Amino acid sequence: MSTTQLNGPQTSGRDYRHLSEPTHRVQHDDDVAIAMRDGVDLLADVHRPDADGRFPVLIAASPYPRQIQNLGAPMGFIEAGDTDFWVTRGYVHLIANVRGTCGSGGEFGFFDGQERRDMYDLVEWAAAQPWCDGNVGMIGISYFAMTQLEAAVERPPHLKAIFPLAVTADLYDAATHHGLASSSFITPFLSMVGLTSERSSAFWRSPPLDVARKVLHTPPLHRRFGTMNGEAAVTVLRQMLKLPHDPHPWDDLWLDVMVKHPVRDAWWDDRDLTGLLDRIDVPVYLGCDWENVPLHLPSTFVAWKALAHNPNVRMGMLGRFGLTWPWESLHTEALAWYDHWLKGRDTGIMDGPPIRYVLPGGDGWRTAEGWPPAESTPTEWALRADGVLAVDEGTAGAREMMALGGGLGRVKPSPVDPPAMLSWTSAPLPTTLDVVGHVELRLVASATAADTAWMATLQHVASDGTVEDVTAGWLRASLREVDESASTPGAPVLPCRTAVAVPVGEDVEYRIPLVDNARRFAAGDRIRLTVTSDDQSPDTPAIMGFRHASVGTSSLNTIRSSSRLVLPTLPTDDTGANR
Repeated sequence: MSTTQLNGPQTSGRDYRHLSEPTHRVQHDDDVAIAMRDGVDLLADVHRPDADGRFPVLIAASPYPRQIQNLGAPMGFIEAGDTDFWVTRGYVHLIANVRGTCGSGGEFGFFDGQERRDMYDLVEWAAAQPWCDGNVGMIGISYFAMTQLEAAVERPPHLKAIFPLAVTADLYDAATHHGLASSSFITPFLSMVGLTSERSSAFWRSPPLDVARKVLHTPPLHRRFGTMNGEAAVTVLRQMLKLPHDPHPWDDLWLDVMVKHPVRDAWWDDRDLTGLLDRIDVPVYLGCDWENVPLHLPSTFVAWKALAHNPNVRMGMLGRFGLTWPWESLHTEALAWYDHWLKGRDTGIMDGPPIRYVLPGGDGWRTAEGWPPAESTPTEWALRADGVLAVDEGTAGAREMMALGGGLGRVKPSPVDPPAMLSWTSAPLPTTLDVVGHVELRLVASATAADTAWMATLQHVASDGTVEDVTAGWLRASLREVDESASTPGAPVLPCRTAVAVPVGEDVEYRIPLVDNARRFAAGDRIRLTVTSDDQSPDTPAIMGFRHASVGTSSLNTIRSSSRLVLPTLPTDDTGANR
C-alpha cells in the first residue's frame, strides 16, 4: 500500500518509544499453498521484507479476498491492515483465506471447529518458514480478529501474541441478538462471502483493479475514507445481493442461522469460543469502537471478563470513526504491542492501567484498572406513565404499543392504533452525567401473544435537539429466562437457550442487557429510551443500520411505569470533571 498517512487514531493517547522504523522494501509471494493436517490447502499471499534474514510474522486470516486487502477501498471486508506499514518495519504480513473461500480448498464452516484447527496449522506453518524467526502474531479486525481468537484457544506453540480489535467470540451473539435474528447483517454477509469467493485471483489482480488501487490511494480521496462507518459498509454489502452466485454452501449456512437453529444448540456451541477463552495465555490486546453495538462490541467485554486469568491483557476503546474502512487505525498502537512481544523492545505499551477509553462527549483518553470502572455506580430511572424518564416514578401507570405480524391485510396503521414504538425522555440534565459501564433495562410488561420482541435503544438528545443512538439491547420474550445462579453481580444478564411461552395478558419482568457503552451527557442534554417490538420500519432506531427479522406475532404490548432503566454513572464535580 502506498499510503503514507493512515486514517483513524493511531494510538490510545500515548507516546511510545523504540518503535521499529520503516527501512525495508516489500516483496510479494502470491497464492502460496499451505497444507492443513487433513490435506486441504489454504491459499495465502506472503508479503515480506526484501532482505536476508528472519522476521516475525503477522498472520491475517479471513474469508475475505486476500488479493485486495491493499486495494484501499472503503469496504467492510478490507480489514487485514496496511501491508506496507508492517513489512517496511520488519514484519512478514501473511494474508490467508480460510477454507472454502477465494481459492482455498475445503468448505467454509463459518467459525466452526475445523476453522480453529486450521488456524493452529497456519501459525505453525509460518513459524517453520526460512523467513520467520519463530515469533508469530496475528493482525486484522472483525473476522480477522475472530480467527485470532480461534488460533489462540488452540494454543499453537509459536503464537506469541494477538491484537483482536472488533472481535466476536460467540457467533450466536453476533448473528442472533438474544433470539432475534440480525437479518440485515447476516444475509448480505453470507452473500458477499459467496460472491467474492467465486472470483479468481486473475479477476482480483486484473488491470482495472490496479487502476482503482492507484486512484483510491490518492491522498485527497483516501482522507475522505477516514469517516466511513459501519453503516456505510453494510450498505455496500447489500448492493452485492443483486449479483448471482453459487448457493452452496452459503444458502445452507443462511438456513442454519436464520431457520434451522433459532436457539442455542450444538450447531451454535461449535461456533462459541466463550468457554475456551480461559485457555489463552498469550498476550491479548482487545478493543473496539463504541458504535459497534450490534456486532463486535458485546464480545469485547465478554472476552475481557473471560481473560481475567491472563495478566497480559490490555484494552483500548475508541470513539467515533475509531475503526474505519480500509482498516488503518491503531497501527502505531499495534506496532508498540508487537515490537514489545515479538521483538523484545521496551516500547511502553504495558505501562499504566490496562484499559484506556474514549468518553464520547468528553475530552481525551480515560483509564481504568478493570471493567466497568470501579467507581461506576448503577442508578435507576423510571419509565413513567407520562413518557418521562426520571428517577421518580410519579403516578403509577402504563403505556401501550402494538406489533403487527405479517399477513394481517392492514395496508397502514389506523390513526387510533397504539403506536409501534414508545419513548421516554428525561428533563434537561442540570449537570453533566457520565454513563460508563453495564446498562440494563428491567422491563415490566404484558403481551397479548405467546411471544414478542423487545428492542430498546438508549439515545443522547443534545441541547440543540440532535439525537444520537448510544447503545441498544434486544430480547425475544420467549427466551427471557435468566440463570441467576450463573450471573455475576453487576454484569450483563444473558438469556438462556430454552424458549418458554409468554403468559398472555400477564405482567412479566424482563431483564434486557443493553450493550456496555460510555457517553457524556452535558448539562442541558436529555436522555431518551425507545422501545419497540419490530425494528423493520425506517422510523425505528437501528444502530449501524442493523435490523432484525420479525418474530411474526401480532401483540398489544403494555409497559408498566415500574420498569427501570439502570445506568452506570461516574461521579463528577460541578465542572463536569470526573472525580
